[in-house]
Amino acid sequence: MSWGTELWDQFDNLEKHTQWGIDVLEKYIKFVKERTEIELSYAKQLRNLSKKYQPKKNSKEEEEYRYTSARAFLATLNEMNDYAGQHEVISENMTSLITGELTRYVQELKQERKSHFHDGRKAQQHIETCWKQLEASKRRFERDCKEADRAQQYFEKMDADINVTKADVEKARQQAQLRHQMAEDSKAEYSSTLQKFNSEQHDHYYTHIPNIFQKIQEMEERRIVRIGESMKTFAEVDRQVIPIIGKCLDEITKAAESIDHKNDSQLVIEAFKSGFEPPGDVDFEDFTQPMKRTISESSLSNSRGDGKSEPKFGSKSKGKLWPFIKKNKLMSLLTSPHQPPPPPPASASPSAVPNGPQSPKQQKEPLSHRFNEFMTSKPKIHCFRSLKRGLSLKLGAGPEDFSNLPPEQRRKKLQQKVDELNKDIQKEMDQRDALTKMKDVYIKNPQMGDAASVDQRLAELGQNIEKLRLEVQKFEGWLAEVEGRLPPRNEQARRQSGLYEAQNTSAVNSCAQDRESSPDGSYTEEQSQETEMKVPATDFDDEFDDEEPLPTIGTCKALYTFEGQNEGTISVAEGEMLYVIEEDKGDGWTRIRRNEDEEGYVPTSYVEVYLDKNAKDS
Repeated sequence: MSWGTELWDQFDNLEKHTQWGIDVLEKYIKFVKERTEIELSYAKQLRNLSKKYQPKKNSKEEEEYRYTSARAFLATLNEMNDYAGQHEVISENMTSLITGELTRYVQELKQERKSHFHDGRKAQQHIETCWKQLEASKRRFERDCKEADRAQQYFEKMDADINVTKADVEKARQQAQLRHQMAEDSKAEYSSTLQKFNSEQHDHYYTHIPNIFQKIQEMEERRIVRIGESMKTFAEVDRQVIPIIGKCLDEITKAAESIDHKNDSQLVIEAFKSGFEPPGDVDFEDFTQPMKRTISESSLSNSRGDGKSEPKFGSKSKGKLWPFIKKNKLMSLLTSPHQPPPPPPASASPSAVPNGPQSPKQQKEPLSHRFNEFMTSKPKIHCFRSLKRGLSLKLGAGPEDFSNLPPEQRRKKLQQKVDELNKDIQKEMDQRDALTKMKDVYIKNPQMGDAASVDQRLAELGQNIEKLRLEVQKFEGWLAEVEGRLPPRNEQARRQSGLYEAQNTSAVNSCAQDRESSPDGSYTEEQSQETEMKVPATDFDDEFDDEEPLPTIGTCKALYTFEGQNEGTISVAEGEMLYVIEEDKGDGWTRIRRNEDEEGYVPTSYVEVYLDKNAKDS
């Protein structure tokens, strides 16, 4: 099967077909190039996606990745990054092995095709030239033959005519002979030209054209083979990265299988465990015996007496409602009058009745008075400190020993601090060792440098290491104290460490426990000895200066006049409209506000309350 023998007369069609083959090759190159662009774009999008969900450094997200599920997600992100890298490899290999190679091959193919068809056209022009020479020789032979016949006929005519002279006959005979000779020469030339043409034509159709067409056929077959090899390479490039992509997917599967729900649950416990015990039962408050009435632990106060704790508050689980009391609720407890409200007057205007309702008689001094005494009395200073410490935590200020945190969280913070300090010490020691070696080199080789130039830096490093070691000892002491390996330190030791810490062995009723809770979940450690301390009441008041006012939840209208004579109450006039900021909690008092500076409690029965719809829903 040869194009030279089978397609000897299809020169133009072969030219069109080979051009189509080159167009197909260029189309395939364009296809592969667009595929590489897609792979690059896909890889870029995968990398951006992985980067988008990577945890930010020094952010809260980094702490979340200690859970196995979060670590598995992080491993998935990293594997997706490697997965994107494999698509970049696909793009690079296709560009170098297919696009680049085929582009160069197409240029070579075009040059080769141009050369072959140039040879074919040259051969066709040569055979056409030979044909034209043959036709010219043939026409000349035909013309000379006709001329010889006419000359012969003319001679015969002259020879038969008796009136013609012998000279004329001889002349006609010579002319006929000349024409016959010319015809013979033309015949010989025509015969030679014909033989030559036949030889050239044979060579053209059986040698030259088959050779040229054979080369064109081989060129076309090489093109077909090359495009097939490129398609195989196209598949092989993908197949080469399949094991690595499979490994990435296996790692993702492995990361998913490494998720341990039990371990994550335990980490949640370790992260948020406070170390406190649940609150105990709230004691019954007997209002039928006003003089012997006891204050619940949630009231944050103690009944006036000899300053000793009552037996019913001696259990360790008492007084632990602090973590569940919000700041506004705490303020309400400090200002709300703890006594039954007076009944509404029988007449329309209680002020007109001489023995009309009065502000409830306080059977005990107001809670704020007791709190002042609480702040200046020795057994109550410890509970006050826990309150101040909790509020300072909300304002962002925390003590150096993390005593504002629950026990478990404090232990972790202290351990973390110790580890950080040890790392800093190791870095300083490495620098000191390096400088010491440098100094030794300078001593042995003075021309390399002055050994005294590093003494100052060595001294600084020594001081830094000593300071860091002292810090480590300090934090290790606190850590040992938290873990129970050392007894609590006395006041003098705490003062030396720069920590203000009050100590108390006989706690008040609401604060008698080994670990003290505070309104925001912080605590204070019990100490082993008493220290008399007096804290001004203004220190406590300052802690609440920045408190935001409670939002209004409705309005109310005063039905009767009420004279607020006791601490925490407010006077209202009949018919006055005021804002409601706290509903009746079941004790018969409603908290209202007249303006930004005037607010307090009035008996619920003295006002008509109109709550906002949102407040009712909530």
